[in-house]
Amino acid sequence: MTASATPPPAKQNYHAYPWWSPRFWHGMPLGVWLDLIRENRWKIAPSRFGLLGTITAAAAFNSLAEPLCRARYRRQLEAPPATDPPVFIIGHWRSGTTLLHEILMLDDRFCCPSTYQCFAPGHFLLTEALLTRALAWIMPAKRPMDNVAAGWHRPQEDEFALVNMGVPSPYRRMAFPETTPAEPTALDLETLSADERAVWQAALRRFLDMLAVRDPRRPVLKSPPHTARMAVLAEMFPGARFLHVVRDPFVVFPSTKRLWDSLHFVQAMQIDSGREAEDYVFRCFDTMYAAFERDRLRLAPGQLHELRYEDLIADPVGSMEQAYQQLDLGNFERVRPAFKAQAASMKQYQRNTYQHDPRIIAAITDRWGLFLERYGYTPPEA
Repeated sequence: MTASATPPPAKQNYHAYPWWSPRFWHGMPLGVWLDLIRENRWKIAPSRFGLLGTITAAAAFNSLAEPLCRARYRRQLEAPPATDPPVFIIGHWRSGTTLLHEILMLDDRFCCPSTYQCFAPGHFLLTEALLTRALAWIMPAKRPMDNVAAGWHRPQEDEFALVNMGVPSPYRRMAFPETTPAEPTALDLETLSADERAVWQAALRRFLDMLAVRDPRRPVLKSPPHTARMAVLAEMFPGARFLHVVRDPFVVFPSTKRLWDSLHFVQAMQIDSGREAEDYVFRCFDTMYAAFERDRLRLAPGQLHELRYEDLIADPVGSMEQAYQQLDLGNFERVRPAFKAQAASMKQYQRNTYQHDPRIIAAITDRWGLFLERYGYTPPEA
C-alpha cells in the first residue's frame, strides 16, 4: 500500500467533518435516493443508520421543493438566458482542477455552480438565499481531504449536481463502495446506451438552464469525469473550450487514493474495506485517458489547451495568460492584477507530501508510460 508522509487519517478526517455536516446525497430527491439504496440491496452499515435518517429526511424535502421551484420559475426556465458555450476545466482528480477553478472565478466575465447549487440542483433557485444563511453553521471550513476552503458559495463540481439528479455517474460509488462494481460507471459516456446518454445530456442542460437563470455569464464547469467526455460535450456545446491540467502521476496516485479513502469514510453508507482502492485508481485513470486521447482528435483547433500543474504553480500569471490566448477567453489585462494577487496568496498553501512505494512506482511506470512520455514526467527515487 502506498505510504504517505501525511497518511490518509480517515477517522481524523471524519471527525473534522462532523456527522451533522452535509453529505453529497442530501441533494437527491426521494425517488433517486431510494433507487440508489435498492440498487445496493439496502446494505447499509448500522453505524450509518443515523446518516440514513438525515439523508432520507432531506430527500423528502427535496421532492417537495423541486416542483415548487419549477412552478415558481416556469417562465424563466422555458426561455432561459442565452450564454456563451461553457469552459470546461478537466484533468484527473488531485491534478489541480480546483485551483484552476478558483483562479478563473477571479474573472467577473465568468460564473460557476456553487456548492449549494450542486447539492440542491433541483430547487436552488427557490431555496438558495434562505438555506445558505440558515445552514451556514453546518458547513466545515475545510474540505475533508485537503486544506482547501469549503463553503456553500465556493465553486463546486457539476458532477455532484448530476449525481443528485439521478443520472449515471462514477460518484454513486462513494455512497456504496462495497456493493458498487469496481468498473467506473459513466466515466466514459460512450459506455452508456443511447437512451442513457440522452438522459445524461438532458440533465446537464437542465442544470445549466437553471444556472443561467441565476447568472447568465459564461459558465466555467470543473469536473474530473468530464476529461473522458470531451467529444460528447463539444457536440452538445459548439464553441466550448477545454482547459486540461496534468500533474505528476507519482503524486496524483497516492493523493487520489487518499481522496477516495477520505470520501468513503465521510460519505459512504457502508464501511469501506479498501480491498479495491488501488485497482480503482488505476481503472479510472486508464478509462479516463483512453477516452481523452480518443476525443482530443475530434476537437476543433483552439478548443483544447493543456498545462502542467507544476508550471501553473511556478508561474500562475504566465500560465493563465497563455491559456487565455490559446482558448480566446478574452482580454487578459483585465484580470492580470487579480491573478497576480492570487499568485502571491498561493505561496502560503501547504501541499501534502508523499513517500513512494517501489511497487506503485513500477505499476505506474508500466501502465501509464504513454502519459509519462507525453507530459514529461519521470519516476521518482523509490
